Amino acid sequence: MKHLFKNSARILGLLAVAGTLTLTSCRSDDEETVDDLPQEELSNILLKVTDQATSASVTYDYVINGSTNPTITLVDGHTYDVEAIFKNGSEDVTQEIRDAKDEHFLVFNFPNSDVTLTRTDDATSTRADGKHVGLKTKWVVTDAVKNATATAQLVMTLYHEPATVSEASAASGNGIVYGTQTGGETDAQATYKITN
Repeated sequence: MKHLFKNSARILGLLAVAGTLTLTSCRSDDEETVDDLPQEELSNILLKVTDQATSASVTYDYVINGSTNPTITLVDGHTYDVEAIFKNGSEDVTQEIRDAKDEHFLVFNFPNSDVTLTRTDDATSTRADGKHVGLKTKWVVTDAVKNATATAQLVMTLYHEPATVSEASAASGNGIVYGTQTGGETDAQATYKITN
């Protein structure tokens, strides 16, 4: 009888330890989700700009934390198909944005240019709410540089887990911003100079 109580005590002790290990290894669904594309894992943001009139393509490579900004050459009166590509070193991580498209949104700010931007994303980069992430866009250029005494540029920001998003445009300085969001955090931001 003495051995029965001793063995029962050992079994209960082992079950208590196993239960503690199980509880500490479980993840609660209420815990904050991990960013699938943290900013520190991005090294470059490329814009592949294709002139519809000539079919000529130029890729502009923005290096995150680099010392210079690439200059995009746009011709007034031309239309361009533009694709955003995100890289970590030599690895293209754009697919990670597509895989988590409901958690991402791009905002395009042209503060000194008259460019009409239309989001042309296909189903792979269109969110469940119907909003287009902005990985593919069409730019119709009326005036690449509106004020020659000011810097013309594009500031492109990738947001992660915004609370709300809108594809609407609004005035921005002497130009236009395409897209707005509330909440979330910045995954990446790139600044490109614009010239004509």
